[in-house]
Amino acid sequence: MKHRSSWWKTLIGIILTLIMLFPVYWMINISFTQRRSIRSGDLFPKDFTLDNYASALSSQLPYLGTSLLVAIGCVILTLAIALPSSYAIVFLEFKGSKSMNFLLIVAQMIPAVVMSLGFYQIYNDIGLLDSIPGLIVADSTLSVPFAVILMTGFMSSMPRSLVEAAQIDGASQWGVFTKIVIPLSRNTVVTTSLFAFLWAWSDFMFASTLDSGGGKMRPITMGLYDFIGSQNQEWGPMMATAVLASVPTALLLIFAQKYVAAGVTAGAVKD
Repeated sequence: MKHRSSWWKTLIGIILTLIMLFPVYWMINISFTQRRSIRSGDLFPKDFTLDNYASALSSQLPYLGTSLLVAIGCVILTLAIALPSSYAIVFLEFKGSKSMNFLLIVAQMIPAVVMSLGFYQIYNDIGLLDSIPGLIVADSTLSVPFAVILMTGFMSSMPRSLVEAAQIDGASQWGVFTKIVIPLSRNTVVTTSLFAFLWAWSDFMFASTLDSGGGKMRPITMGLYDFIGSQNQEWGPMMATAVLASVPTALLLIFAQKYVAAGVTAGAVKD
């Protein structure tokens, strides 16, 4: 009886899901439609073509490669900073460690446009404009605070007896960190890595601001502009590029969804 009375909730959920996914379907639809038929607004690609993908692959592969390097670099830098920082905040208990999470939350409240302007001046002075390392550092400023907050929440819920037992057995701080804390933090590490990758992959603010104008190291979010002009818009190749850019993130989400569900809630409840 209970299942019969809740059918309308399922129906509403399906309808809302279809509404939210329709822009994705329309993007795919346009990517398979020839230019002359795009304005007809057909629900299905009646004038089917693969030319849009051929055009996208021929011109956008370097930008996809740049985005991939920036995203992977952002993940590595985020973990390299966030993991030891979280360990120090939770287990070393240095002066001011309890106020660190509050400061990280404040850091996340700073608008990205303000940070990008500051980065532009610094990068212009040291020659990092239009460079992959420059974008990696800039994108990491968004992911590192989130990663530290999430990891400290999980590490603070770890049983102290595990750490104390390892120290009694003669393990150093480095041994406790690498052999106990990091393996137990697997779900949280995967979650923070995924979010860092997605932030870097979809970044537009830093990519557009820190571009010196040469366009040699543009990520895919800037590569889309090759199909937009003052007199002409190549909607087919642009949508094909958007589909190609969505594939890596979709695969990552599918692969990591079980880890994300566990990692986001890690540390939410303490014994």
